[in-house]
Amino acid sequence: MIKEIIVVEGKNDTLNLKRYFDCDTIETHGTCLSDFTLGLIAKAQKGRGVIIFCDPDSPGEKIRSTINNKIKGCKNAFLQADDCRFKHKVGIEHAPYEVLKEALENLLTYGDYQPTLNMDDLWELGLSGQSDSAKLRNYVGAKLHIGKCNTKQLLKRCNMLQLNKEDIRKVLRDEDNS
Repeated sequence: MIKEIIVVEGKNDTLNLKRYFDCDTIETHGTCLSDFTLGLIAKAQKGRGVIIFCDPDSPGEKIRSTINNKIKGCKNAFLQADDCRFKHKVGIEHAPYEVLKEALENLLTYGDYQPTLNMDDLWELGLSGQSDSAKLRNYVGAKLHIGKCNTKQLLKRCNMLQLNKEDIRKVLRDEDNS
């Protein structure tokens, strides 16, 4: 059984998770989070803890950001869009067991941290301002299990993991060798 309560966007996400895991969920029902739903998530966080598990798209990132900004200490699970795609849709409801399991084993908690990287570091590493930066960011996001990121998101998530330039260089060297 998964101890924490998993926050998802809708009932189909819940159904897919419950197909594979013994878990409880809270459904946000979209990006307009009600005060009731946020209160429920806050209570769950104080009790059993919360894992935010949203789709790897703009609405999912908006929901994740809103919850993380209002409720501190939530764990976050991320999917890569290519791992949970069905026709023109993307989401948790389409992800197979192996992908869900890996995401739930590689959680990230937003919180207070000392920055270990800055924007200049990302530029120096080729993760910003270069013609192939988006491709490299996607590769790094996938390897670190932190999802697809724009430059600011990558910086924030790498700092949360307390990664430094050498850690990122190692990930990028792996990309060069594949």
